[in-house]
Amino acid sequence: MANDMSLTPTRDDFAALLDESLGGRDFMEGQVVHGKVVAIEKDFAIVDVGLKTEGRVPLKEFGMDEGKPPLKTGDTVEVFLERVENAMGEAVISREKARREEAWTRLEGVYEKNEPVMGVIVGRVKGGFTVDLGGASAFLPGSQVDIRPVRDVGPLMGREQPFAILKMDRPRGNIVVSRRAILEEARAEQRTELVSQLQEGEVREGVVKNITDYGAFVDLGGIDGLLHVTDMSWKRVNHPSQVLAVGDTVKVQIVKINPDTQRISLGMKQLQSDPWDGVEAKYPVGAKFTGRITNITDYGAFVELEAGVEGLVHVSEMSWTKKNVHPGKIVSTSQEVDVVVLDVDPSKRRVSLGLKQALANPWEKFVADHPIGTVVEGEVKNATEFGLFIGLENDIDGMVHLSDLDWSAPGEEAIAKYQKGETVKARVLDVDVEKERISLGIKQLAGDPLQGDTFRKGQTVTTTVTEVTSGGIEVKFGDEEAPMTAFIRKSDLSRDRADQRPERFAVGDRVDAQVTNVDKAARRVSLSIKSLEMAEEKEAIEQFGSSDSGASLGDILGAALREKAQKE
Repeated sequence: MANDMSLTPTRDDFAALLDESLGGRDFMEGQVVHGKVVAIEKDFAIVDVGLKTEGRVPLKEFGMDEGKPPLKTGDTVEVFLERVENAMGEAVISREKARREEAWTRLEGVYEKNEPVMGVIVGRVKGGFTVDLGGASAFLPGSQVDIRPVRDVGPLMGREQPFAILKMDRPRGNIVVSRRAILEEARAEQRTELVSQLQEGEVREGVVKNITDYGAFVDLGGIDGLLHVTDMSWKRVNHPSQVLAVGDTVKVQIVKINPDTQRISLGMKQLQSDPWDGVEAKYPVGAKFTGRITNITDYGAFVELEAGVEGLVHVSEMSWTKKNVHPGKIVSTSQEVDVVVLDVDPSKRRVSLGLKQALANPWEKFVADHPIGTVVEGEVKNATEFGLFIGLENDIDGMVHLSDLDWSAPGEEAIAKYQKGETVKARVLDVDVEKERISLGIKQLAGDPLQGDTFRKGQTVTTTVTEVTSGGIEVKFGDEEAPMTAFIRKSDLSRDRADQRPERFAVGDRVDAQVTNVDKAARRVSLSIKSLEMAEEKEAIEQFGSSDSGASLGDILGAALREKAQKE
């Protein structure tokens, strides 16, 4: 049994037998091998690769349809050995796969060296195109065809041209290439060469290639420069299309060249004289000029004094009277206005202008037309805790302080008598032009009732009862336009206690009383009916009692009253 097992051939024995059958040559499936064309039969070439059997390769795989010399017997060719033997006992070989393997090996070397490879765009697929790289198929994404989007790729197809390999994955058979990378590199080299030929300050002619919101790109002969909107003209340009159009030939100055980014900044205004030269002499402070509104912002308006020179009218310098109002409600774009120069700063290229300074100061005009003491008339605009605001001419206001409303009534009480929109008269008390304040007075229209000797202690006045209370009566007296008020206490209503009853009086009753005290500081006049009665009694006694000592008090008073009535 053991002897039988020792006679069984091993795996090594089979390998040796196979090697012997292959003539001792080290053929391996999956490799490219050399073979000789031994015959051509119809559409196939019979190729001997050194095996016991030949293999058959379609003639079209040798590129017979590409104008190459015809394949003939005896030619040596490279083919890819897929299998040593198929079911028909033939070697399975392929010229196409041999070319692909050759191409991959070649392309891997190119890829490692980061070199371009020649290829042909042969077809269109989803998202891009198919490129033949001399036996290997690659994918060209649509975004990598050109620097700018290409509408018609037809002229590029079927033409051999360079590509850059972006990615290779041999196990998956994927290759991604780019035509755009080649173009960008070529353009970068060309740009570097062209930039080296340019100098800052140099004047060149160019053609406007493209216009954007912030400027225009100008072709200087193979290289583009940016002409920024602020460098197109010394005057304000809202949009480049106001100055240029695509296709225009323009003369520009090279303002700056960035050696790192190779960006070129161009300028047109630099070829013109700077209007800011000598601006202080042209626009002295205090001088008045006419300009045009070019732009309106939240903080003011820009006024063009001449092409390239603009000044700012700050919102605070726009109107004497309109405060906290948007400039757009005072002026409009393109409007011609008169302005006064307030300040000039050539280093910062700034001119401060005033719009209101070109107009008459309404407070100066008011004080000239209405000296202190003048009576004015206006509408009540507002009532505040300080007093009344009265609208006057030229949109200015005057204020009547609470203390200047009424000679006798408290300010809080007096202001309640006035309504918004009501027309009132007032006297000008003071005008502060610098602080833009006008002080008015209403009580001053009638004059101060306590001024001079209008009311004296011991004087008899006729009053009108305005209110009856349990403690006395309130009365008014004096000038009807600016009456004084006083409160006669219960104890001063009569010398007789029985008549010291407030209810004896009614609102509207006219009552005589005597001034017992005048306090000008407190603006108070004290009255007493009792004091008047006692004074009249004393006077009657002095006048009639001495001539007729036998007369009764009633007779004396009666005679005094009759005499008083006759005098009246």
